Amino acid sequence: MATLLYRLGRASLRHRRLVAVVWLVVLVGLGIAAATLRGPTASNFTMPGTESQRAIDLLAERFPAASGATGTIAVKAPADGQLATPEGQALVKQVTQEAATLPGVVGAVDPYQSQAISPNGRYALIQVQFAGRADDVTDAQRDAYEKVGEQAEAQGWQIAPGGEVLGGEPEVGSTEALGVLVAAIVLVITFGSLVAAGMTMLNALIGVGVGMAGLYALSGTIELTSTAPILALMLGLAVGIDYSLFITSRHRQHLIEGLSPEEAVGRAVGTAGSAVVFAGATVVIALAGLAVVDIPFLTVMGLAAAGTVTVAVLVAITLAPALLGFAGHRVLPRRLRRAGNSAGTAPANGTAPAEEQTGSGTAEDRSGFGFRWAHLVTRLRVPVILVALLGLGLLAVPAPDMRLALPDASTAAAGSPARLNNDLVREGFGPGFTGRLAVVVTSDSPQATAAAAPQVAKLVQATDGVLAVAPPQTDPTGRTALLGVIPRSGPTDEATEELVHDIRRQVAGVDGADVLLTGATAIGIDVSEKLSDALPVYLLLVVGLSILLLMLVFRSILVPVKAALGFLLTVAATFGITVAVFQEGTLAGLVGLDTPGPLVSFLPILLIGILFGLAMDYEVFLVSRMREDYVHGDTARQATINGMGHGARVVTAAALIMISVFGGFVFLDDPVIKSMGFALAAGVAIDAFVVRMTIVPAVMSLLNTAAWWIPRWLDRILPNVDVEGEGLRAHLADKEPAGV
Repeated sequence: MATLLYRLGRASLRHRRLVAVVWLVVLVGLGIAAATLRGPTASNFTMPGTESQRAIDLLAERFPAASGATGTIAVKAPADGQLATPEGQALVKQVTQEAATLPGVVGAVDPYQSQAISPNGRYALIQVQFAGRADDVTDAQRDAYEKVGEQAEAQGWQIAPGGEVLGGEPEVGSTEALGVLVAAIVLVITFGSLVAAGMTMLNALIGVGVGMAGLYALSGTIELTSTAPILALMLGLAVGIDYSLFITSRHRQHLIEGLSPEEAVGRAVGTAGSAVVFAGATVVIALAGLAVVDIPFLTVMGLAAAGTVTVAVLVAITLAPALLGFAGHRVLPRRLRRAGNSAGTAPANGTAPAEEQTGSGTAEDRSGFGFRWAHLVTRLRVPVILVALLGLGLLAVPAPDMRLALPDASTAAAGSPARLNNDLVREGFGPGFTGRLAVVVTSDSPQATAAAAPQVAKLVQATDGVLAVAPPQTDPTGRTALLGVIPRSGPTDEATEELVHDIRRQVAGVDGADVLLTGATAIGIDVSEKLSDALPVYLLLVVGLSILLLMLVFRSILVPVKAALGFLLTVAATFGITVAVFQEGTLAGLVGLDTPGPLVSFLPILLIGILFGLAMDYEVFLVSRMREDYVHGDTARQATINGMGHGARVVTAAALIMISVFGGFVFLDDPVIKSMGFALAAGVAIDAFVVRMTIVPAVMSLLNTAAWWIPRWLDRILPNVDVEGEGLRAHLADKEPAGV
């Protein structure tokens, strides 16, 4: 692979104008396709096979009027008892009529008819039924719905429209640009060259543009969840910058050694590019592997993010060499360019000075932080390992208390319409009214349904935790009945989760009809439980995959096992700190979180897939240099120090860039995106600085030569992927007599 990438890098530089034009054409073409073919994103989470989803599908078929999106308008009078006055009744009826005539609305229920009036006569709930699903509601219809009751508000009343129709696509604004700005500053400090930093950032932005344009171009035919493009943007930016950083850093190193730009970029793509391809492949495999969980919206999210990562890899190994060709020696700081010119480096034939070719390292500076840190960690390896494990263990303490749920309006940003509605409903009626359940009773005959519905209502009403059961409504054929159920607790409370299971057990014995429990709350519980059940299986798959892949790369048994255990430490600590902040509320104000609550149900499994790929990224970059030096004669301890010394600066920069990009999304108001950005930023920080740059060199030093042991029979049957570029080195050695 290294030799193939070496040739690709040189070819991309030689034909740099063609490569640049091709990528620009692709970007513009996909941009036009995205603008013309883009479809709406979905905010609903379907879960085929669950009871709640089967009920939704049944309602869509037999009771279409009840399968559309619903809204709830909360009304608060200026004083108690005012809803009972003629003036109050006239005002509420006026708001109800206004809602009923909105575009896309089938009807609105008068709260005096449905008895949705609070005991103190101050609060009322107007139920609004839309014709289509929440994702079918247009922005114009949503805006009109949010403006209902403006005249009443002018008279001192509070009118707060809410419900599932207010769910929309999270907006990406200027706050995320802060992360990109920090990444740019890190690049300038790392490279000491505006040209190198700007070229790396440009390369990443083109890759992100291509990936996102392609994703939106497909959104007209593939249903994307609203969070899928945000996740793709997060990963595309982070890995795009990092992959270009790796290749540019190695290219600059070769230029300093005296290679010509073409030879330098060829070797950079052949070596660092191999690590980039492998790291990108692990991210793609982990994300695409989400499909094994068999949850459609999660599969789409994983494949969308995997697509942007694939584009980032392709851009890094083709467009980056082309841009490096345009930049020439200007990717180096001025002082190094001047020093190179005065020393007569950069020979035309592209060969390195003898001392650099030998790999002896006699001409390199070993006084940098990476070498000093490596010496310290390897010398104090046992205390370092114990302290690091203790720290990660403390961070992981809250992890077992993790609760999962789909987000509801109670954790929406303070001041948002959804949050105002939720707070008003809770204030006037209690938390159960914000997460109503629906019981569907269906049979093949109207008589059987009519006989079963009262029996079901009685059983549900007798269930502990149920506040009220509404009278059944039947479809035109009489074969399907719908009963509304109001729990005492809120949608994401543990008591509500227990109530859902209790109701299903209570109605399981009803004869003559099928009884299904659904509603947004029940769907959220079913989704969360299925994801929780899939989490151990997916984690086992990822850990097994990491051991197999690293065994191929490093020809070792203990190094892959050590890497997998380090990954598990990262996951546990990341789960713990995320639970502490977003669920328990510890230091929640620092991330702008208004109301702590359960983590969004797909966050843990998504986090495992993403962190796996990023962890393997840093592992390969650091440990491949250790293996390279060990194979070429260094002691195991010296090889560990060399790997850290050469890789620490780049890995530190790469980690800071990823943390900055992910951290930029913490400033979004959407709590789901906020938690994703925080968890990814925290996970990268823990994995890069604690696990890979501290525990890894300490453990490698402790294992000594045993780290590189592998049974001969296993070594013979494993394919050679040549990430370290040994085949490339032999290829170059064969060509040297010809003057290459």
